[in-house]
Amino acid sequence: MKVHTLQIPVDGLHVEGEEDSTMLGLDDQILHPVGPVHYSLDVGLSGNGLFATGTVGVDLEAKCVTCLEEFVYPLSVPEFACQVELGASETVDLTEPVREDILLALPPHPHCDWNGERECPGAFHREAETASDADAEKPDVWNALDQLKL
Repeated sequence: MKVHTLQIPVDGLHVEGEEDSTMLGLDDQILHPVGPVHYSLDVGLSGNGLFATGTVGVDLEAKCVTCLEEFVYPLSVPEFACQVELGASETVDLTEPVREDILLALPPHPHCDWNGERECPGAFHREAETASDADAEKPDVWNALDQLKL
């Protein structure tokens, strides 16, 4: 994902497109890309640097950690922002900052009911407490610590 600095006008440039998802280096049994990395960025020059802001994302096939069913998870980083220092080259590669932000946004424990459109068949639903349970006296968990003599 390279940007040519000589093609950026004074008021900035808007770039949109897709890159091959192999740039992520994501080879996982629970999460793997099923489409390209898409981006919509506004880039500009400031001093000795190039800045980019916008949205990046990728569709992932994920395995639910509860029921082990596979589902599509559309990962999006809506507030992507980076600043890259300019070197001697006419091009700036934004691959690494995009890759970092996408990897940091990966769900640590993907669940198939992430958006509320379905109910996970493996999810445990706790019964509502009855009034008698709420009134019952609960043990004082801090009592042992209160007895410590420091």
